[in-house]
Amino acid sequence: MTSAKVSAVRVPQEERTRAMRQRLLESTVECLVEYGWSGTSTTLVSQRAGVSRGAQLHHFPTKNDLVLAAVEHLTELRGEELRAAAQQLPSGKRRTRAVLEMFADHFTSPVFTAALEVWVAARTDDLLHAAVVPLEQRVGREAHRIAVDALGVDESRPRVRELVQGTLDLVRGLGLANTISDDTARRRRILSAWAHTLDTELRQA
Repeated sequence: MTSAKVSAVRVPQEERTRAMRQRLLESTVECLVEYGWSGTSTTLVSQRAGVSRGAQLHHFPTKNDLVLAAVEHLTELRGEELRAAAQQLPSGKRRTRAVLEMFADHFTSPVFTAALEVWVAARTDDLLHAAVVPLEQRVGREAHRIAVDALGVDESRPRVRELVQGTLDLVRGLGLANTISDDTARRRRILSAWAHTLDTELRQA
């Protein structure tokens, strides 16, 4: 068989493999959101993805293999989600409030819920913990950069970095509260109050 024919055969197979892995990763995230860590199994993921058990085991032999790949996939999804939202932010007086709302939407999204399930599991799983920590640090750095750019602030000025990080910690905490019950009304009141406080503090800084 000529190299041209080999290439013609290989590309579709590579594309099918890539699509299969993508379905498995997306299904893992969906299962984490719907069933939690304890309820997510490789069998359930392969069924949801429409992938045979044998094919799933070929790509991800164990639950840890699958989840570790899903953690990296989640990291990419979370970054993409924030970057896309940042492009839609309005300008003007309500900019700060819109930035806070953007992060609140992110920290109450299904993608964040799936990540949270992995965090909890990683607390007592050394292998998962070792994989999650550097990826979560990467997400944190990117979220911080997006916040700085969106707020249009200069981190070289005193207290600005701490104000930005404190804002992210506050909104993440509100997102965590939302996993227990619908906290929408209280969250909106807090975000409105904090937007006013943040604007005042950043001007003074």
